[in-house]
Amino acid sequence: MEKVVASMAGNVWKVLVKEGDLVEEGQDVVILESMKMEIPIAVEVSGTVQSVKINEGEFVNEEDVLMIVE
Repeated sequence: MEKVVASMAGNVWKVLVKEGDLVEEGQDVVILESMKMEIPIAVEVSGTVQSVKINEGEFVNEEDVLMIVE
């Protein structure tokens, strides 16, 4: 089980995958917006998205869990 976490605080601008999607190592899965910059968040392992913990428009803090990949 791999937790995908926010690398910095910001608003969830776009969620690029949904539960059940297959993802590859290095694939961007979430885009955060902070200080007018878009920050892509990538998965570090290949697998299946088990759960998405956030919604577009929500604010997240650094190290918040965004999704679980297995």
